[in-house]
Amino acid sequence: MSGPVRVGIPKESAAGERRVAATPESVKKLIALGFAVTVEHDAGVASGIDDASYEAAGAAIGDEADVWTTADVVAKIRPPSHPEVRRLREASLLISLLQPERDEKLPELIAARKASAIALERIPRITRAQKMDVLSSMANLAGYRAVVEAAQVFQRTFGAQVTAAGTIPPARVLVIGAGVAGLAAVAAARALSAEVRAFDTRPATQEQIESLGASYLNVDVKEDADGGGGYAKEMSEAFLAAEIALFKAQAAEVDIIITTALIPGKPAPKLLPVEVFSAMKPGSVIVDLAAEQGGNCSACVPGEIVVNGGVTVIGLTDLPSRMASSASRLFATNVLHLLTELGGGAAFKIDRESDVVRPALVVHDGEVLPRPPPPKAGAPAPKPAKAESPSLAPPPSSKTSLRPPPSPDLKPAQQNIRSPTRRAWGTTVGGLLLILVLFVAGRFAPRDFLQHSTVFILACFVGWQVIWSVTPSLHTPLMSVTNAISGIIIIIGGMLQVGAGLDIASVLGALAALFAAINIAGGFLVTERMLRMFRRGRE
Repeated sequence: MSGPVRVGIPKESAAGERRVAATPESVKKLIALGFAVTVEHDAGVASGIDDASYEAAGAAIGDEADVWTTADVVAKIRPPSHPEVRRLREASLLISLLQPERDEKLPELIAARKASAIALERIPRITRAQKMDVLSSMANLAGYRAVVEAAQVFQRTFGAQVTAAGTIPPARVLVIGAGVAGLAAVAAARALSAEVRAFDTRPATQEQIESLGASYLNVDVKEDADGGGGYAKEMSEAFLAAEIALFKAQAAEVDIIITTALIPGKPAPKLLPVEVFSAMKPGSVIVDLAAEQGGNCSACVPGEIVVNGGVTVIGLTDLPSRMASSASRLFATNVLHLLTELGGGAAFKIDRESDVVRPALVVHDGEVLPRPPPPKAGAPAPKPAKAESPSLAPPPSSKTSLRPPPSPDLKPAQQNIRSPTRRAWGTTVGGLLLILVLFVAGRFAPRDFLQHSTVFILACFVGWQVIWSVTPSLHTPLMSVTNAISGIIIIIGGMLQVGAGLDIASVLGALAALFAAINIAGGFLVTERMLRMFRRGRE
């Protein structure tokens, strides 16, 4: 291939779609990787990005024909229309949320152009591919936006209000499904001070739900619901009946229900049939995030907001697009990482052996590929065919501070409340007071006190240095195990006091040994629980 690989960014043709597949920031990084970029005129206007911003980042601005007929790689959000596919350059690559199961002719049309196509929604949910996971990026925004849309329709405040005119109780929110979208909805509703309950068929989500401050709901029927890849599988009739009974009981209590249940490749399960949503109070709200695949609520109308029996059912299918600026930024970053995985501009190649690329590859060089079977449960993850592409950002220096820089949007007084002059005075006064205390202690204190205080100060200094050097994400397990180890020292001291004789010191020693034993057991339990969460996050 002569010249650099050219990436084309067309304007989205789907009605109401505001997102764009590249931003000026991602364009700069694509050019740094060796790509050339062409952006269709006004492609980013709906996301708040004008052509001048793209040009300043190094992209060329062209018309629709320039993008589709000259680009080696075309990246877009929604599936292309059939006329758009016919404009594809031969041997080019199309990257999109392709959804070939909804249009069986689409892969054949792409193959007729002797082109290749990657369906972004099929990127596997494995650790190495997290930075390319478009579905998670968009689901996170959809969950947040679902709460915003519910708040716009709901006729009360989310948080409790206590006023001279009376008291308003908090809104009760039920989130069904604790995937990425569900957890984002839980966090957003809790941030608005609502009382939140959440349900998921996978028991492993209980810790995540409760860590966000919500109550976890479950059913008595025990069944493995993990379908692999971060999704739940289709459940048995008995389990579904128990679910419906739970939802009906909850519907009579809650004010807002947000549903997120989806099974890949199948219509959305009907979790809120007529008998469930009809139990809700007038003025209640349902936000159905599965509306694009038929909806979890039987009263849902995809793409519309309807009122049924006094209950408002929101079936909008463009929630991420309603946050076009943030959604475009995340989508563009996912595409950037995928193109980095494909070798960048200098060594661009579609590797059919890659455990990231192959599951998402729908068409390759004019050949429609069968979908590979999912990995068997419990089987080890396949080894990557090549080393992971280096990150665009340089590796952090060992001297780099772990603290984020102050936000440029904040005023100096907000970034650091204490001025340098006040800090200097505080340091000076504190130093003088410390010298005075040490002088008095050295002049009048007993020798044993000086020895013990010296050890104590050194221990504080060493402990502070050790904790400060540890990554913040490991502080909780480190502190809990350190607490347990210090408890061992206390229990030994208590046991020695118990053996000295029967007096008040012995009683206090026994109490110290008892509380230290509780401290030790709790410390190690917390540490094991935290480390188990870290291990599960890496798997």
